[in-house]
Amino acid sequence: MAVEEVLSDLKKKIEERLPDGTTISNVEFEGPQLVVYTEEPKKFADNGNIVRNLAKALRTRIVVRPDPKVLMPPEESIRKIEETVPSESVVSNYHFDPDVGEVIIEAEKPGLVIGKHGETLREITKKIGWTPRVVRTPPIKSRTVKNIREFMRTNHKERKEILKAVGRKIHRGCTSRDQWVRITSLGGAREVGRSCFIVSTPESRIMIDCGVNVASDDDMSPYLYVPEAFPINQIDAVVLTHAHLDHQGLVPLLYKYGFEGPVYCTPPTRDLMALLQLDFIDVAAKEGKRPPYSSADVREVLKHTIVLDYEEVTDIAPDIKLTFHNAGHILGSAVSHFHIGDGLHNVVFTGDFKFEKTRLFDAAVNKFPRVESVVMESTYGSSNAIQPSLAEAESNLKTVIKETLSKNGVVLIPAFAVGRSQEVMIVIEDAIRKGEIPNVPVYLDGMIWEATAIHATYPEYLNNDLRRLIFQKGENPFLAECFQPVDSNELRQKIIEESQPCVILSTSGMMNAGPVIEYFKAFADNENNTLVFVGYQADGTLGRRIQKGWKEIPLSTSNGTLVISMNMRVEVIDGFSGHSDRRQLMDYIKKMKPRPERVYTEHGDERSCLDLASSIHKKNKLETRALTNLETVRLV
Repeated sequence: MAVEEVLSDLKKKIEERLPDGTTISNVEFEGPQLVVYTEEPKKFADNGNIVRNLAKALRTRIVVRPDPKVLMPPEESIRKIEETVPSESVVSNYHFDPDVGEVIIEAEKPGLVIGKHGETLREITKKIGWTPRVVRTPPIKSRTVKNIREFMRTNHKERKEILKAVGRKIHRGCTSRDQWVRITSLGGAREVGRSCFIVSTPESRIMIDCGVNVASDDDMSPYLYVPEAFPINQIDAVVLTHAHLDHQGLVPLLYKYGFEGPVYCTPPTRDLMALLQLDFIDVAAKEGKRPPYSSADVREVLKHTIVLDYEEVTDIAPDIKLTFHNAGHILGSAVSHFHIGDGLHNVVFTGDFKFEKTRLFDAAVNKFPRVESVVMESTYGSSNAIQPSLAEAESNLKTVIKETLSKNGVVLIPAFAVGRSQEVMIVIEDAIRKGEIPNVPVYLDGMIWEATAIHATYPEYLNNDLRRLIFQKGENPFLAECFQPVDSNELRQKIIEESQPCVILSTSGMMNAGPVIEYFKAFADNENNTLVFVGYQADGTLGRRIQKGWKEIPLSTSNGTLVISMNMRVEVIDGFSGHSDRRQLMDYIKKMKPRPERVYTEHGDERSCLDLASSIHKKNKLETRALTNLETVRLV
């Protein structure tokens, strides 16, 4: 059936199910959702069950939009909104988009604008005709969030056309009588870096992740030229599990080479993705390398990105539905569940995940309506890869900080901007608040403060305890007075020259670049200072050399090589990893419901992938396989 016929048929079905006296003027696909236009938005707002019942009956996501001619003027609308929403919600801005009949309301407390079960939103629609959409005012000013929101508003007309094209492609209807599902590994199999997979059926091709291996110039990108991925413009969609560069760093390259389809991810992943891609370009330029894409390609990604919340079932192809679930790895990370065909097959891609509750996130989800195949990470898959508990890691960190500060020393923590930094921040804030360590400044340098601002913008993606603290008690640990962003070279030099007892979190996490080098040069020769590693240090990095015990550290500078005498104490504190260790990986499959039929391992060195696959097979009597790059496996 042609798309026009599908839309005509849907319009009839909707009209048959509408209450008497309620009419619609048009229906249109926009991305994965069906948009219903009406001259009577108040009638839809009066009865909140209309849309719910339609979505259930038609098994698709439905959005109701007002016909432009029934919209109240913006000035009058703002007055009506302010009469309707509680003043405690602290509305900071309004943005009206007449093309979609939508008013975006920025508020410090979005829940109060939404109201119980969306009652306040419906009341707003009844009064002004516009469809209200609520976003959180970032509690910490974020350049990234601000720029993305402005960019989306500025490009809304082009984006609407993109979404229409995507919607029509999704709902084009199935044509093949054959039924099969295959997975092709394009990167990240028996290795860490450049994660990329294709799920293909007779109808569709979906790419899961498209990462860059920043540690290798030879094996930097996935095998994007193979028949399963090429030509690029025949891929239906890209699905991103999370924002780390080894999973999304080459997505802009797809658009550079002709991809025009959508990218699906969670809202925090979109914002962190843009932040990290722009930083990737910047670092490459500073190192004298040619970046693989430009900032214009990053903007193209944003135009095509469709954000989905956890648990939101969404059509992304004629025969594939996608649902994201919490992965517990970093902000917005998602275990991705694909329902293929009419119950034909269900495959879960875990991406990177943590099967344990942490200071930031709840444990990764492993309960699904149905699952036959699982493709899972194996970073710590080898039998001896057991991490200390989080409680032990936190205790060790507090002890090291306390001992260093008692000697009037400085604690320097090289940290990755996204994930580990925020986890460590929460531990330190909690310890200072409870008096377990002295109340000293905690300086945040590099991208850490900007990444933290994005975390503060999306508290609904944090764990239950943090959400309760933020929403019910009004306490946001990221806003604690102890945290001080280092936003200038002058402040950095002042911290270095005064050398007062303090804690410094700075990028980069492996000490291969960034402001951490300036602090290291200043503090390395003093034995009262401590360098604390809380993340993995790859071979060849400065961090790894220090871990190995080097006492004379050569650093390249504009004036030649500078040799640093290494006298400061060095501590390695394991347990803060955002990855599951060996026990958690085994538990994830053992406790999965329903029980899968087969498991494929990836995202680990060869030994880890093989060891984990073998152990899961022996313990659970499941079919397992350690995937290899460039192989295609048939699931059905």
